Amino acid sequence: MNIEDYREFCLSLGADVEEKLPFTAFKYASGVLVFYVHGHMFSFFDCDNFSVITLKCQPDHIEELKEQHNCIVKPFNMSPKYWIGIDVNTAPDILLQELTRNSYEIVKAKYRRK
Repeated sequence: MNIEDYREFCLSLGADVEEKLPFTAFKYASGVLVFYVHGHMFSFFDCDNFSVITLKCQPDHIEELKEQHNCIVKPFNMSPKYWIGIDVNTAPDILLQELTRNSYEIVKAKYRRK
């Protein structure tokens, strides 16, 4: 999946999805695009190096995902207890979409606005 297709997929998850470049003040993170639901991150990647996408994941599923899929890698700059990285170059599009939707749902459910 290319960067623009992935971006469109994230935005299609719901009207409550926002995208921002929140780290422009930092030299090495200025190109990091973050997708939010209810003001909290559920997906992010570096636009200058679209090779790994970092997603929220249920802690009890992470080891199983790593065993089943070689494309599951270390998350960028986040706790590997709650986050996974996905190698964009080797991940099947359907898996990438499934895990992104899962991340969106985890964050949406946790931070649902009342």
